[in-house]
Amino acid sequence: MIKVSKFGGSSVSDGTQFKKVKKIVFEDNNRKLIVVSAPGKTAIDDNKVTDLLYLLHAHIKYGVDYENIFLMIQKRFLKIKEELSLTFDVNKAFLELKNELNKNISLDYLVSRGEYFNALLMSEYLEFVFVDSKDLLKFKYNGQIDEEETNRLFQQALALHEKIVVPGFYGSYPNQGIHLLSRGGSDLTGSIASRAINARIYENWTDVSGILMADPKIVKNPNKIQEITYHELRELSYMGANVLHEDSILPLQDLDIPIHILNTNAPDEAGTLIKKTCIDQTSIITGIAGKKDFTVFTITKNNSAKKLKVVQDVLSVFQKYNVNIEHLPSSIDSFSVICEAIQVENVFFDLIGTINQIEDITHIEIEKDMALISVVGRNMSTRPGIAGKLFGHLGKNNVNINMIDQSSQEINIVVGVKNSDFEKAIQTIYEAFVE
Repeated sequence: MIKVSKFGGSSVSDGTQFKKVKKIVFEDNNRKLIVVSAPGKTAIDDNKVTDLLYLLHAHIKYGVDYENIFLMIQKRFLKIKEELSLTFDVNKAFLELKNELNKNISLDYLVSRGEYFNALLMSEYLEFVFVDSKDLLKFKYNGQIDEEETNRLFQQALALHEKIVVPGFYGSYPNQGIHLLSRGGSDLTGSIASRAINARIYENWTDVSGILMADPKIVKNPNKIQEITYHELRELSYMGANVLHEDSILPLQDLDIPIHILNTNAPDEAGTLIKKTCIDQTSIITGIAGKKDFTVFTITKNNSAKKLKVVQDVLSVFQKYNVNIEHLPSSIDSFSVICEAIQVENVFFDLIGTINQIEDITHIEIEKDMALISVVGRNMSTRPGIAGKLFGHLGKNNVNINMIDQSSQEINIVVGVKNSDFEKAIQTIYEAFVE
């Protein structure tokens, strides 16, 4: 059965990393479809090639001299070629690209060249066949993936060639115009490819040995998650855990294709396995994630007003101003609308003014600088007293809870705290349930 192996930017940043990739790929003959990102940073003060390509496009668009940036990008690929003694003519490829540079050049096309050139180098190094993503990953003109055609083309490519290398991050419209995925989209390319060929497993190789239970910048040496369900990972990803592009899970759920997060720099470590169902019950919680800077609009209605109508009227205002709503906790005569502060900063006064015009609203209270923390765990639903333990430990550590929300599935509990209590709250929760 075929494995799809995607290697992120840090895994393909230079010749040394290429050698690690080759060793990994050749250790398992089932690794037949390789997806690569553009070169990432080789050091802390280095630049990702994708960032440089975005900067290059901005310079071209606004008529600023771009020669130095262009040369920086070219040198990154030349260095990989020279370190590995490859034959791919980088200078010729970049001369052709330079001849295409003008103010009308497509941003998607230019930025996609990072993955394109890196995949060409990798295919030569592995002696696999290069297949361009524009000939595999197909989009309709509305930006939706043409799933049927994409599946057919991936299957056809592997029928023609035993082993292939594919650039991540982009595909094409019916007219062959390049269309970029969102940042981190190489994860999604690997996911789509895995679905298309019904792979046995989707390996996502990065620079960490799996997903951690909490942010290591907040919790010192947090435990690694051994296995996690698709649903749990989406909850954690939504709240800021960013090891894997959250949309990468969707194409694989129905076929129950597992995702294995692995470390290119430590390939013998077990990593984290993501799948539909997990049987491990050793840990009460699976992970903790959160984000700062939310704004809460608490709206009180007239006692005699119909709550449903008032809620509908208020939500229509948020929709009018294109503000996404995160949570909607409520009581008998009031409800709160919680959204990211950045979503409302440019429309704040217009939003308040429009809501104030709604009949039957008696009061609006605004609370800023709130953080949301999600405690996620499939095993919480079978253990009584989890919420009490959570709230008790936060109280003992003088962390005031401003908001509580729990899904009926009991897979996660979301608490709102002040931004200033964010790190303390996460540390407290981790200590309560893990340490």
